[in-house]
Amino acid sequence: MADPRGYRPEPGAIPDAPGVYRFRDRDHRVIYVGKAKSLRSRLNSYFADLTSLHQRTQAMVTTAASVDWVTVGTEVEALQLEYAWIKEYDPRFNVRYRDDKSYPYLAVTLAEEYPRAVVMRGDKRKGTRYFGPYAHAWAIRETVDLLLRVFGIRTCSNGVFRRAEQVGRPCLLGYIDRCSAPCVGRVDAEEYAQIVAGFVAFMEGRTQPVIASLTADMKAAAAAQDYERAARLRDDLGALNRVLERNAVVFGDGTDADMFALVADELEAAVQVFHVRDGRIRGQRGFVVERVDDRDVPALITALLGQFYGGAEGEPVPREVLVSQAPDDLRQVRAWLAQRRGSNVDLRVPKRGDKRQLMTELTSNAEQSLALHKSRRAGDLTTRGQALTDLQQALDLAEAPLRIECIDISNLQGTDVVASLVVFEDGLPRKADYRRFNIRDAADDTAAVAEVVSRRFRRYLQEKHEGTQGQLDAAAEGASPSSFAYPPGLLVVDGGAPQVRAAKRALDDLGIDDVAVCGLAKRLEEVWLPDEEDPVIMDRQSQGLYLLQRARDEAHRFAIAGHRNKRTKRMTTSALDDVPGVGQTRRKALLKHFGSLRQLRLASVEDVASVPGVGPATAAVVVAALAADKQTPAVNMTTGEILPSDP
Repeated sequence: MADPRGYRPEPGAIPDAPGVYRFRDRDHRVIYVGKAKSLRSRLNSYFADLTSLHQRTQAMVTTAASVDWVTVGTEVEALQLEYAWIKEYDPRFNVRYRDDKSYPYLAVTLAEEYPRAVVMRGDKRKGTRYFGPYAHAWAIRETVDLLLRVFGIRTCSNGVFRRAEQVGRPCLLGYIDRCSAPCVGRVDAEEYAQIVAGFVAFMEGRTQPVIASLTADMKAAAAAQDYERAARLRDDLGALNRVLERNAVVFGDGTDADMFALVADELEAAVQVFHVRDGRIRGQRGFVVERVDDRDVPALITALLGQFYGGAEGEPVPREVLVSQAPDDLRQVRAWLAQRRGSNVDLRVPKRGDKRQLMTELTSNAEQSLALHKSRRAGDLTTRGQALTDLQQALDLAEAPLRIECIDISNLQGTDVVASLVVFEDGLPRKADYRRFNIRDAADDTAAVAEVVSRRFRRYLQEKHEGTQGQLDAAAEGASPSSFAYPPGLLVVDGGAPQVRAAKRALDDLGIDDVAVCGLAKRLEEVWLPDEEDPVIMDRQSQGLYLLQRARDEAHRFAIAGHRNKRTKRMTTSALDDVPGVGQTRRKALLKHFGSLRQLRLASVEDVASVPGVGPATAAVVVAALAADKQTPAVNMTTGEILPSDP
């Protein structure tokens, strides 16, 4: 591990100007690229006390062996240079957006003498016009098949084209009039260029001129009683309309926009993109990115736009770029996009209307994409095996933890404390063994953790010592007889060093020394062990860390659900529950009429009797019961707030 002080620039050597900087490792490879309004201020922040830096920043500065920089005139120039260097060097500590799969494009090879339409994947090539991406290659082929009725662009390979030239006979598509057959001279280069231009214009969204021209030709043919040609043109129009129907109109104003939604957790981010042209969704793609630096979501969006539109092979910039959150330097990014496009670009977060609604749907897609990505990793047998092996090695366990139990505590300012215990076996959740614990007297989270550990493992010792009778007792209490019958290979606590030590003390008090304990702290995803002063830092790409995260998140979800149920039950319990003659319907009617128990207590018998469904006799019973129960908390039925009791 390198000491950053060994390569820190001399005081005053760093200019106080905008620019771009590069950190390099001992082999002189660029490992991080960044920009700054003030190079002096930004670079000095990297050489502060290591303990004050984010964990990911610590890893970067201790891997680096040198730093250099270039000053520029404006912040926009810094943004441009940063994007160019990221494209050039592909630094390991910069966020790198990768497609979560290889999307197919419809490509038109404009650089060739007779361009062709073809399905392409992978890196883009110069001189080729791309449309998409599409979800499936067959969708491209179906689209092209329909368009070939109108635009006779060739789809054959160069080898087939040259062979047709040599023998003087076109391929099958040429014989059935689905290709203009430039290979045998049916059209010359100029005529074929017009066909290609029409195809490209239609795919770009300029559909109305083509539709209008075909409609006029069809009517003219019908007027001239050339019904065969009119019928053929009618079928051509039908084919074009079917292509248009596949791309639903989402904006009625003919919007050209790219829409980006980004959802992130501590380790990864998922991005979903819609390409909207002429008001229609023309393409969609997704990214999953591992967060290798400490940027927040606005900074991640800035990096995404730079990698998406930057470089010689960047995507063309539309008139509007809509994002789920504004970039951290909105003005500079907007100016950079305008330079890339050659005219103004409207970069913003949609606030209302159809665009806001579509952005909400896109964000939901990103959330589902991230969840699916994690579940796929967890569901793979090989991956699960690797996760258990990673945990065994990282935590120095005697064997892989085939059973993992995780504890989390949920409360609201110390009230309604609920603890959850979730179980993972072979890397998968075993929901039948999940348990919740009501905590009554714990002073804080550490005491609650100690209580849960004590209760859980007292049951284990009981079943271990009493054998079958202990399992029968557990079954009589409604628990699975085998749920606590044997210890876990690893006990995980949601928290840091204090919570881990509390769990370890509880195990020691019970005389249990064969259960490994660790804690997972949310802030930096550090793994804490009971007898260690420093946390274990697992590799960010480790499958073991993913498994610990899943267990922690599942325990948190299960605890939150129990806490909410407990709080809701307490808040809806009132003195009316035990009043004779007042059932659920009358109770709801009374609380709806008066708004709260407090107001109901102030009501007279006549006021209560005026409520539909409540007679004088029942009203008298209600008033008497409330008068006898002055300690019952009042609940505001609108807000759910517990109101203070009457004095």
